[in-house]
Amino acid sequence: MQAWQVHENGEPSEVMRLRQVERPVPGDGQVLLRVRAANVNFPDALMCRGHYQVRPPLPFTPGVEICGETEDGRRVLATPALPYGGFAEYAVADAAAVLPAPDALDDAEAAALHIGYQTGWFALHRRAGLEAGETLLVHAAAGGVGSAAVQLGKAAGATVIGVVGGAGKAAVARELGCDVVVDRRSEDVVAAVKEATGGRGADVIYDPVGGQAYAQSAKTVAFEGRIVVVGFASGTIPNPALNHALIKNYSILGLHWGLYNTKKPELVRHCHERLTELAAKGAVKPLVSERVPLEEAAAAVQRVADGTTTGRVAVVPGNGAAV
Repeated sequence: MQAWQVHENGEPSEVMRLRQVERPVPGDGQVLLRVRAANVNFPDALMCRGHYQVRPPLPFTPGVEICGETEDGRRVLATPALPYGGFAEYAVADAAAVLPAPDALDDAEAAALHIGYQTGWFALHRRAGLEAGETLLVHAAAGGVGSAAVQLGKAAGATVIGVVGGAGKAAVARELGCDVVVDRRSEDVVAAVKEATGGRGADVIYDPVGGQAYAQSAKTVAFEGRIVVVGFASGTIPNPALNHALIKNYSILGLHWGLYNTKKPELVRHCHERLTELAAKGAVKPLVSERVPLEEAAAAVQRVADGTTTGRVAVVPGNGAAV
């Protein structure tokens, strides 16, 4: 079969190589899946660089999120068991963690409903306790992770402010349903958020960016507000001033979704059921901006790493025939 492999760490476009390899053999408790669609996530780029908290042994195949097909023909969602990731014709996954793919979504959309939407659901509902009528601020609102949070926030009855970088991404954020869109390249984010909230600030802030975005969050969070830290796409990990959190009376919450798979896997399945219901009602629908063939996976990962994409980019291997 064909699979992309990383033999050394570096930029995705430089270190990912498409190879002919043997089809992976599932271990105990694992299943073999034919890849129908594999989503590109920022952690794929970080793993190529060797900067992610999970460091699979070299060589490995990136691709942490797929819609696959079991040997008996069931369409499922899975996070592949590395080093046999999703940018290949076949992958393996832990059988206990495989979830049914929602009928309301196609393969690429279904793959995109998994990590980003699970992260958003746990962050907004489990950690921050977002309530209807509150104001939610989402950084990188037009990206794969941010777009999921925007839709989930609207589905929860929140007023959503989306922060984006550039006019093109601002248009995408409006289409996603943001009530207010702030272009950080041409506007003062802090002033715009305070104006939009009558000086009160946002009740919940969803931050997958870190760096300057976190500094803006601390200045725009409301009394008894909650800042949820879900990642550092900017490459800069902030150092929060805890005295500031004390004086303004707000909470700083961390969300590492992967821990729930080992600590409380039953909550992951519960979340998937809620997401499936929302998809069936049309309340959420993953924004898949591109569907590319397997041969273009490395370039797609690089574009996500460079921050030039909107929504999700999906790699579609085609018929997945073995070689």
